[in-house]
Amino acid sequence: MEIDRFEFEQNLLRGGTVRIAGVDEAGRGPLAGPVVAAAVVLPMEWIQRGLPQGLRGLNDSKQLTAAERERFFERLISSPEVELGVGIVDVAIIDSINILQATHRAMKQALAELHPCAQHVLVDGLRVAAIELPQTALVRGDSRSFSIAGASVIAKVSRDRLMAEYDQLYPMYAFAKNKGYGTAQHLAALAEHGPCPIHRRSFAPIRQPELELFQSQS
Repeated sequence: MEIDRFEFEQNLLRGGTVRIAGVDEAGRGPLAGPVVAAAVVLPMEWIQRGLPQGLRGLNDSKQLTAAERERFFERLISSPEVELGVGIVDVAIIDSINILQATHRAMKQALAELHPCAQHVLVDGLRVAAIELPQTALVRGDSRSFSIAGASVIAKVSRDRLMAEYDQLYPMYAFAKNKGYGTAQHLAALAEHGPCPIHRRSFAPIRQPELELFQSQS
């Protein structure tokens, strides 16, 4: 049986909550680049009647092709009835406070971009203590809630575009292709060139002394 991906939003609407934000992030695992979070408030009409035709098939960004993500991204950002915010936390902060706290900071930044603020937040994964608004944490939420799925797409495409820009600055790492993840090609480039300014020094194999060992074995 197909799940109702507006179930949580509809339950909140019935309780009188009308500004419901889905929140998700992209970029917790890569060796390089920022972590990006997005907050998306879908219109009440969509929650009650279903997604418009142009958004049919919206899903967890990891389940979509790059072309599908781009199409949904453009549809969401071009819809005036959709409200969204994006939070970006760079590598310096990631290294200073750790990736989990940096992810939570990005989520707070994204929510702060919504005016007026959300009344309730649907969060992908576990509860985020740093978010002071009422929230519902949903494991695999990006495949259970259209609001979170929308945030997933916005965060992923926003980060991918940033990594494509970094690829122009540091072409030897192929960031446009690997998005900062530790692919064999990326690791080989690290061994040859060492880290660049957007590499996360707190992540192995970049973290010292792991990097010295990694380079000595190359």
